[in-house]
Amino acid sequence: MITVEKPSTPSNFIKNVITDDLESGKVQKVITRFPPEPNGYLHIGHAKAIWINFTLAQEFGGSTNLRFDDTNPMKEDVEFVKSIEEDVKWLGYDWAEKRFASDYFEEMYKRAELLIQKGKAYVDDQSADQIRETRGTLTEPGQNSPYRDRSVEENLELFHKMRAGEFKDGEKVLRAKIDMSSPNINLRDPVIYRIAHVAHHNTGDKWCIYPMYTFAHPLEDAIEGITHSLCSLEFEDQRPFYDWVIAECEMESTPHQYEFGRLNVAQTLTSKRKLKLLVDENIVDGWDDPRMPTISGLRRRGYTPEAIRSFVYETGISKSQGLIDLQMLEHFVREDLKLKSPRTMAVLKPLKVVITNYPEGQVEWLEAENNTENPEMGSRQIPFSREIYIEQDDFMENPPNKYFRLFPGNEVRLKNAYFIKCNDFIKDEDGNVTEIHCTYDPETKSGTGFTGRKVKGTIHWVEASHSVPAEFRLYEPLIKPKEDEAAEAEEAVEETDKVEKSFLDEINPNSIEILHGFVEPEMKEAKPQDKFQFFRHGYFNVDPKYSKPGEPVFNLIVSMKSSFQLPK
Repeated sequence: MITVEKPSTPSNFIKNVITDDLESGKVQKVITRFPPEPNGYLHIGHAKAIWINFTLAQEFGGSTNLRFDDTNPMKEDVEFVKSIEEDVKWLGYDWAEKRFASDYFEEMYKRAELLIQKGKAYVDDQSADQIRETRGTLTEPGQNSPYRDRSVEENLELFHKMRAGEFKDGEKVLRAKIDMSSPNINLRDPVIYRIAHVAHHNTGDKWCIYPMYTFAHPLEDAIEGITHSLCSLEFEDQRPFYDWVIAECEMESTPHQYEFGRLNVAQTLTSKRKLKLLVDENIVDGWDDPRMPTISGLRRRGYTPEAIRSFVYETGISKSQGLIDLQMLEHFVREDLKLKSPRTMAVLKPLKVVITNYPEGQVEWLEAENNTENPEMGSRQIPFSREIYIEQDDFMENPPNKYFRLFPGNEVRLKNAYFIKCNDFIKDEDGNVTEIHCTYDPETKSGTGFTGRKVKGTIHWVEASHSVPAEFRLYEPLIKPKEDEAAEAEEAVEETDKVEKSFLDEINPNSIEILHGFVEPEMKEAKPQDKFQFFRHGYFNVDPKYSKPGEPVFNLIVSMKSSFQLPK
């Protein structure tokens, strides 16, 4: 019996299966695999599959392979292979072996020949449309192909000619011979090989026929000795064909497939085809755009692997699909960053303040803690002088009730500095306030224990002469909220190759806002992927793509607070 000292995953049905298999001796060592197709970048939904496969194997002392299911050269590329490897490592996982489905093409071809020899596969001359039309429906059986009863010898000869490149794309296919009246449509003689005169990223021009994913995948699992083939729920109907392939191809190893509910996050796309369309249509600036739900996009935005792992852990492993609130993911990001991130001040929409009674030309340096919840992060020195910047929203000429920030005659505290009182302001020709004039009280310096009077408002600021100009990128979800999103998630599967662009109407036109303001002087040395909490604004990450030395660009990771609470 396998004993786990510290469970890495909550109790779930897959863990129970693995425990039973080990205790019964059915399995000696747990071997799982994470098998992405290299036709795009990984997204947040893949994070759950990665976590399940790697963590369960680790928990039981097993191993996990990273396997690229590269059976469709028309859509696959080395760029995607490299990005997937980087994402898996960034999430904190390492694979036992790296494999490619294309490594097994010769073995798969031999197994297809075996099926033909057994009378379990045949070459079909029908077009893709004809095969689709004769497949039947959920209530009506399919129709046998007129080529279904070809002899073994003729099928072998045609299959060999297919490999030799003697036919055009789509001219012939190899189909499994099962049951055209099966209630499971996936068993109605599915196509297992098609012709594609396309160079492959791994095998070059060696092949012009390629196995279909549903045929290749069980063979790959068997060849690698996978014990538990874990996949999302949309593959449940494919399991009978998975088992058929293993049995009829006479594989020595017999893996078993188990399905779990996929991760669906509200207002978040998890369709590679739609994500690719966003890239192709230049709606985003690449697969790593911080608005994208790709792992690389989340990384660039500033999400941490620890937060993502905590998030998928909390969602658990079950058979249900469901829809997860985006705020739940953001909650774990805040929880992870709050003790790690230095706290500093940034003004995103600057308004100049002149402190008229402060000595001209004088600059004093004030002490400020880097993180009040984590004293070990120490403190820093920030400059203060006659001219500072505050947020435009922190001043109103005619404020409503219970507005406690600056307005004519009101006094506020500058964080880590002094009390200031607004006396006057200047407007431009359009009536916009461009500068406000204040006085400060030198007796109210922060940290001196001043108790003479209290003020209700505390605002942040940045000293003008030492400030560092910065760009701030604020984000909202790419997709507008929808009333029926939960229902759609229940039926969420990858679309057909013909993607309608109508979904582009769902794109949020306000998904990005770019502002230009100022940060404290030490931020000039900020490096790409450095993370900070900007007082009152939220958590920000230094963008690795657009930031330059001394010219930082900050991505909003998450805002400061949320009403979201984890269920008890």
